[in-house]
Amino acid sequence: MAFIADSLSRVQPSATMAISDQARNLKAAGNDIISLSAGEPDFDTPDNIKAAAIQAIRDGDTNYTDVSGTPALKAAIVAKFKRDNGLEYSTDQVIVCTGGKQVLYNALIATINPGDEVVIPAPFWVSYPDMVHLAGGTPVIVDVTAETSFRMTAEALEAAITPKTKWLIFNSPSNPSGAAYSHDELKALTDVLMRHPQVWVMTDDMYEHLVYDDFTFATPAEVEPALYERTLTVNGVSKAYCMTGWRIGYAAGPVPLIKAMAKVQSQSTSNPSSISQAAAVEALNGTQDFIGEHNEVFKERRDLVVSMLNQANGMECLTPDGAFYVYPSCAGCIGKKTPSGKVIENDFDFITALLDAEGVAVVHGAAFGLSPHFRISYATATEALEDACQRIQRFCASLT
Repeated sequence: MAFIADSLSRVQPSATMAISDQARNLKAAGNDIISLSAGEPDFDTPDNIKAAAIQAIRDGDTNYTDVSGTPALKAAIVAKFKRDNGLEYSTDQVIVCTGGKQVLYNALIATINPGDEVVIPAPFWVSYPDMVHLAGGTPVIVDVTAETSFRMTAEALEAAITPKTKWLIFNSPSNPSGAAYSHDELKALTDVLMRHPQVWVMTDDMYEHLVYDDFTFATPAEVEPALYERTLTVNGVSKAYCMTGWRIGYAAGPVPLIKAMAKVQSQSTSNPSSISQAAAVEALNGTQDFIGEHNEVFKERRDLVVSMLNQANGMECLTPDGAFYVYPSCAGCIGKKTPSGKVIENDFDFITALLDAEGVAVVHGAAFGLSPHFRISYATATEALEDACQRIQRFCASLT
């Protein structure tokens, strides 16, 4: 259709949302569906956070706020970065947006010029390359395989950087692989970045608190203080605080960048919800005890899923360090036939046939830039996960 902007031809709809929607529709139609496609905790928002939102409504805190966030929430974010990451920011270095996705989008729209390159390790969160395309830039994809436990090496980063590189988008723990980088692994990457002063770092730390097995989280500006002035440290309350629907993300970085992002936001959504911001203040300032309790459950689920998938024919699944995803390889199933005679030619064929045969919805690896894999979210009830993994085992056993 000629009326539609040419830029949209370079963009695909979110695959994770599309598959989640398909699973919901199938379930609504009466089908026996277990959806493991959505990246959303199955725990409810904690009561103290809900209470803060209710109190904000009762207090009449229902008006427009500053475009870039309320003073109270910015102060809580400043305190969070100092407490958790040892990073010192002032409130004018902070922006609050309608979810972490808007933070990333604002930053790219505010900084990318035609011809600028953005380095993105794959597997990646599905929206990164498309947001770069929408901003007029060029994604430079770096394949990061299971051989390096889905962690990008310094050599691979060095090889991807050119004089046109403007950003590295860095996500740890990773969606979709769950891979996380230790302090030393991060230092190897930041050493590369120190040799390329034109490259800025956009760190997606959304899963910071969801780590297991005594893993210690670190973020690039913390590891290499000399990168502070060219790092946008991104986070939010969606995952660790079980607040996906509240839509609050935030970031801290150099004042000129934050102002540019706020300018973009002022002409798009304006401020995030005042009620959600009040709830986020309580999330960041209030008790954090429930995070550890949730992580114990997530770790048990992770171990269950990894064990059961590795018992399925043709499956290989690494144990991730964090987040609530596994990213198994289905390479051993490629080329096989379903009982109906359909040949599994790629990971999309695999996940489609799995949904048709067993009613298990997962997301194909091609959506995340690295095949033949698929992503499972284990942020769902343990009983449903066990049932789903049994169905996957049965499906794989049926292939010939």
